Amino acid sequence: MDPIVVSEDDRDTAVRRLQEAYAEGHLSYEELDERLHQVLTANTHSELGPALASLPEEDADTTTTIAAVSGRIQRRGAWRVPRTLKVETALGRVCLDLSRAIIDHPVVDIELHLGTGSAEITVPRDALVDVEGLRAGWKAPLYKTRRRVRPGGPRIRISGAMGTGRLKIRHARR
Repeated sequence: MDPIVVSEDDRDTAVRRLQEAYAEGHLSYEELDERLHQVLTANTHSELGPALASLPEEDADTTTTIAAVSGRIQRRGAWRVPRTLKVETALGRVCLDLSRAIIDHPVVDIELHLGTGSAEITVPRDALVDVEGLRAGWKAPLYKTRRRVRPGGPRIRISGAMGTGRLKIRHARR
């Protein structure tokens, strides 16, 4: 079996986890520097693993809020999706890719609060999507319900309010 090559998304996720662990006091500056070097030079997941060893697990049972006044909010790759994710931005773009994410819950609530800006959410192929709780100010969400969805996939409930942007939801191809 060939080793799994580290993607840029995986590398970005690992760097973010190390930075969060340092900010929370779990790593010294020297440990952070050494582990960042390991992450940035890793070619396979087996080389990436030791750099993330002994870090606290990401708590997927809590509500996580991602907020920015402006700019781009983005999550992609192998990130752990919390039970409730709140995304807030006054003017910016939101890109959430759940196609390779770790989803531990049968139901995930995504609460969007966007002023001016658009959002794009990619969900797993077998996900059921519910946008009934979303108030769109300017344009209705772009989403076509899949005709055939395999049972057992997560249910993604999207709620909140959007100002002048548009929400695009699509199912992953793979």
